[in-house]
This record gives sequence, structure tokens and C-alpha cells, in this order.
Amino acid sequence: MSIDNPNLDLDVGSSTTPRHRHAREQRRPLRWIILGIVVLFVIIIGYYEVENHAIIASGSGSSVITVSSGESASQVFGDMANKNIIGSATMMRLYVTIHGTPTILPGSYQMPQASTFGAASTLLNAGPNIIPVEVPAGFTFKEIVNRIAAFGATKVADAMVAAEKSGAVRSPFESASMNNLEGLLAPGEYLIKPTDTGAGVLQLMVNRFVSLAAANGLTPSTKVSGLDAYELVTAASIVEKEGYFAVNMPKVARVIYNRLAKAMPLQMDSTILYALGRDGGTVTSADLAIHSPYNTYLNAGLPPTPTCMASGEAIHAVMNAPEGAWLYFVVINKAGVEAFSNTYAEQLANEALARAAGV
Repeated sequence: MSIDNPNLDLDVGSSTTPRHRHAREQRRPLRWIILGIVVLFVIIIGYYEVENHAIIASGSGSSVITVSSGESASQVFGDMANKNIIGSATMMRLYVTIHGTPTILPGSYQMPQASTFGAASTLLNAGPNIIPVEVPAGFTFKEIVNRIAAFGATKVADAMVAAEKSGAVRSPFESASMNNLEGLLAPGEYLIKPTDTGAGVLQLMVNRFVSLAAANGLTPSTKVSGLDAYELVTAASIVEKEGYFAVNMPKVARVIYNRLAKAMPLQMDSTILYALGRDGGTVTSADLAIHSPYNTYLNAGLPPTPTCMASGEAIHAVMNAPEGAWLYFVVINKAGVEAFSNTYAEQLANEALARAAGV
């Protein structure tokens, strides 16, 4: 068939009408939007996986976080990220949104750096793994290790005993011929971590005592009134037990110096109780007769070792004993006030006051 009308205009070169072209142009921005969303989703998932596998988090050691009562999970995650335990607090929040938020108890946690979110969550859920142990002044070495064991760190406590006996840990206050850290450890709070060793904890306690002593004027080379540094520590341990309250300690220290100067037996009940393995209680006439180098009723001078850990106040009292002629003292009321006297007759009068007060 032929077409004879030259005015008839047909576009035989394209099958797309103007309406179809318009629809295609409308779909093109939508495709870009969908593609952008997909790319963003892939980036987020990729970043999440990178962080979850601890690729970005740096560090090969461990860090400690302490969770306070009332602290939010987000705050805890932020602290963990700052200490390189996890790579991102934001991604950790996303992880717990998907997998569930762990139960986070107050306390201290030691965690490996560069942990996965799953590993970090598991450690948080298990509860604090650092054991806080308060070691008060007046404790003996045996009481220290028993307390550490009672708090659950039995292996650390046993290793501390072994390290002391072997001399693996020593104090600059010890003589070369002895392995005895009695009285040469510092009181205070100690945080026992899962990675701690007995020798490490013992060394920390030794170091703290050296610092505590130095802060109160006592160093391994100090000498006062004919006593060397180790003897001064021994005197401070007696002051700790006999003075009990800081207000009593300076005068108790002076009584010790005065009795030593006069070659009088110290006659301190605390040293006998130490020999008996007791902490407090009444000393009987039978106790006073025991044969022990720690019986300061039968033996002149100081006992051979300290009898407990001294506080900074007790060390300060020994290093700064006030002038006075006191030779005796006794607790005269239930508040722990001690009366000091120069003569035995005055001491007997003070003892009568104590009995009247029911002490």
C-alpha cells in the first residue's frame, strides 16, 4: 500500500510516546532514592559488623570500668568505648536492641580491650569480676589473707602466703635475714582483679606501706631514740592496738619510749594476744605467764616483729610523740578514752575509775 498524503507526519523511528517518556523520567529519582537507602543500609550493617568483631577497637590489654548505682546502660557503653573495650557505644546500643540489654550490676569489671559486643555483653551480664577488699589497720598478715580468701579470691590469698614465705616479695624495711611481712603492708581498699597474682597483690601492699610510712616521716633509714626503722614499725603496731583511737596514740607512743629508756618491760596486753592468735579480749594471769618472745611482761624491749598493720596515725604518733613522763595508761570509759599517769599509784587510781565506769 502506498501513502499518497505528504502532510501525514508519522514518527516511525521511536516506539515511546511522550507519555511514556514522562513516566520513565519520574521513576529515575525513585531508583536513586532506593539505591541510596540500600547503600546506606549496607554501610550501617558493614560498620556494625566491623565494630562487632572489634576491628576498629584498639588494644590488646584490658581495662577496668566501674559502674555506679543508677548508671544507665548508655553511660556504661560510653565508658567501655572510651577505654577501648568496644569500638562504638552507638553500635553497642544497636546490638543490645537486637539481642537484649544485659543486666548490669554496680561494681567494677575488668574487660579485654577490643572485645566483640557479644563478649562484652556476656561479661556485663555475669556481674562484677573485681573483688573490693577493705583491709583495716590493726589486721595481722593472717587476717589479711583470710579476708581476701573469704571474699572469693582463694588462689590469690594462697599465693600471697607462698610469696611471703619464699621471700619472692620483700619490703625495704626487712633485714636481709628475714622473710616476714607482718606489719609491713598498708591498710586500705584493694581491688582484686581476675588477672591479679598473689605476688602482685602482695607487692602492691608493700609499696603502699612504703608510701604511707614516708608520708608520715618514716623511711627504711630512719632512726628515732635509738630505734631503727623496723623497730619503729614494731612500736607503731603496738600503738595501733593499744591506742585504738587516734587521739590516744601519741601518748601511748611516749609511754613506749619512756619504758624502753628506763629498761622497763613494756607490759602491753596486745603483744600477748598476738602470741595467742587472738584479737582483743581479756588477758588472764595464765596468759601473762606464757613463754613467748611476744610476752612483753616477761621480756624487756620490743617484740621481735610488728604485731599488726599500723595506720598512718599510729606511725605519725611514733614519729612525733609528745614530751611527757607517762609510764602507764588505762581505758577509763566505754568511749575509749585513756588516762595516762606517771606513777603506779596514779595508775591504780585510774583503774578504779575504769571499774566504776564498767570498763
